[in-house]
Amino acid sequence: MANISLSLAVGEYDHVRDLASGDVRASGLEIHAVHGPIEDILVRGHRYKEWDVAETGLGAYVAAIDRGDDSIIAIPVFTSRIFRHSAIYVRADSGISSPAQLVGRKVGVPEWGMAAAVYARGALVHQYGMDLRTLHWVQGGLHDPGREDRSPPDPELGLDYRQETASSLNDLLAAGELDALISARVPRVMQGGSGRVRHLFGDPRTEELNYWSRTGVFPIMHLIGIRRDVYERNRWVAMQLLKGFEEAKRRSLERAADLTASYFPVPLMAYAVEQARSVAGQDYWPYGVEANRPTLEAFLQYAFEQGVTRRRIEVEELFARECLTYTKT
Repeated sequence: MANISLSLAVGEYDHVRDLASGDVRASGLEIHAVHGPIEDILVRGHRYKEWDVAETGLGAYVAAIDRGDDSIIAIPVFTSRIFRHSAIYVRADSGISSPAQLVGRKVGVPEWGMAAAVYARGALVHQYGMDLRTLHWVQGGLHDPGREDRSPPDPELGLDYRQETASSLNDLLAAGELDALISARVPRVMQGGSGRVRHLFGDPRTEELNYWSRTGVFPIMHLIGIRRDVYERNRWVAMQLLKGFEEAKRRSLERAADLTASYFPVPLMAYAVEQARSVAGQDYWPYGVEANRPTLEAFLQYAFEQGVTRRRIEVEELFARECLTYTKT
């Protein structure tokens, strides 16, 4: 039987490189990969279904499930994971130096349901005891006005939430019309060393490491989604893709730890690997459901509490059933 041809759109990550290039083969599949700006892939893949398989934002995916949209089915491959305590920015002259001082302040967010914002707000609530109803929330485009919010909060939460269409959040922050901002992307006003904006936490790295060590949560931003019609025609492709991504990731982690040559242009890379292993073990970037259950459960709880979903989605609803019991061999 001839291999099935699949188009794949994914960020140009080292841990997917060998599968995208064909150096790793997924049995029975012929993969044709394309790369591009990650925001472009996320929108085109999820909204327009332009590829058979595509990187998908966890927040948008969970919100779609809540709406009854099952046009994409995910596999437990997590392409982007980033801690988000460092995604909370404040004006340097705001007088804000702790989460408690955000009470009563205006806080911008590009999209309510984006995973980065969900995790950051979840930390504010569960780690620092904040009530999101005590903040004034402003949604809008980070650098360009008028960004649509695909998953605004449930009105029943009683949040003070408004959409800003005339100005960008970056400009509002620079002008003093916002006190703080939650954003996956660093705002321009923070760049260039102007000193006008800083992180909420003076030492976000320590905050994030402590959070990881204490909770076991390593925030997932993006995962791999298969278009439903592709999956239903050949359901076995889900497991074959998972195995292919796993092997590509294994090779990447080996490169990261290799002391023979510097495969990544990052000084002291080996020490960063050692630290990650000390917290999460040898496979500190795991795929599969069970190895990621604490992170997935936390996200789904946060999403429900924050009105991204109207009900508490279960972890098992997210993934192709063939992959639910996958364990690395």
